[in-house]
Amino acid sequence: MTIKPLIILPDPILRQASKPIERVDADLQGLADDMLETMYDAPGIGLAAIQIGVPRRMLVIDVSREGEEKQPQVFINPEIVKSSDERSVYEEGCLSIPDYYAEVERPAVVSVKFLDRNGKEQTVEADGLLATCLQHEIDHLNGVLFIDYISRLKREMVIKKFTKAAKSKAL
Repeated sequence: MTIKPLIILPDPILRQASKPIERVDADLQGLADDMLETMYDAPGIGLAAIQIGVPRRMLVIDVSREGEEKQPQVFINPEIVKSSDERSVYEEGCLSIPDYYAEVERPAVVSVKFLDRNGKEQTVEADGLLATCLQHEIDHLNGVLFIDYISRLKREMVIKKFTKAAKSKAL
């Protein structure tokens, strides 16, 4: 397993829509393992393949609490098939937008259809942190970032800050 470098805002790859995965094989399972390793190292609770520069529709999640046994989950070609009218608000952060957090309102419950790491079709009904995390990571696969849900002024300030930081690193 390899820890991969994270793609950081304002890199335009984060706005790219990811392509569906055609088949589940050993290479893809290796990528899932690398993604989990990268996510745990960051540390984070979710990671989309695009965040390590791979524009494929796969994400990994582990919402287990500190001190609990790890519960890694792999979602291949995830698709929200149902979402509740009820809303919930969580303070979200993102490994591609380090040290920035904002409250985001999303559906409280979602039903997600996906392939597991063995290529078997599954559906999960998620609420709470898992529902928020799934929606956040699926957004990544569509080129959407959590800052797209905050006010335009705040979003522009965040983008400006990260653009400036990227320019100073490039010098």
